Amino acid sequence: MANYAASFARAPKTFTDRERSSLLRVTGEHVAGFRDHVLYSLAENTALRQHELLGLNVGDVRAPSGTIKRRVTLRVFKRSNQNVDDQFVFLGDTVRAKIARLLELRARAGEVLGPDSPLFVSSRGKRLSARRARSAFASWQKRAGFERRVNFHVMRHDAISFMYRNKKDPKMVQRFARHASPLSTAIYTHTSDEDLYRAVQEQPA
Repeated sequence: MANYAASFARAPKTFTDRERSSLLRVTGEHVAGFRDHVLYSLAENTALRQHELLGLNVGDVRAPSGTIKRRVTLRVFKRSNQNVDDQFVFLGDTVRAKIARLLELRARAGEVLGPDSPLFVSSRGKRLSARRARSAFASWQKRAGFERRVNFHVMRHDAISFMYRNKKDPKMVQRFARHASPLSTAIYTHTSDEDLYRAVQEQPA
């Protein structure tokens, strides 16, 4: 247990507020970046892992009525081949509107979107691969003016850390992160560099 606790010495790597806003801004400015804008927005809104995001189908997020679901039951998730329990995430209204817009743009482009169609596709119309998603993420970081390079999983850490910072409720954060154990959530209760910076800004000087 001591070694496990020692692994909590540092908070997980996350975005700065500036990085997060810049990434969403540059991807949302043009239709060409809108797929990735929705992908990153969904990652930040739900803390889904990369393979969980890329495994989503249209039918997972869109009801037969055509509306975007508030609650999404996952088909693909960590250890889904071992875990028989359902896992789900809630979608905020903003990200639901973005998903609806993405599907509208794809339909206008002539795509036939059935329930089994991938939610995120490449320029060739195939399910977006992890390799292409990582490559696009690296390119967008440069365009957003990042001074460092981070991996895709940082978005999950960022989403969970943001939830804890706003709510300070470990049980809610555990549910949001879909952690089986509260020990897995404990790392997010540490003070991040960004938290410390905000606190210093409020100090008298």
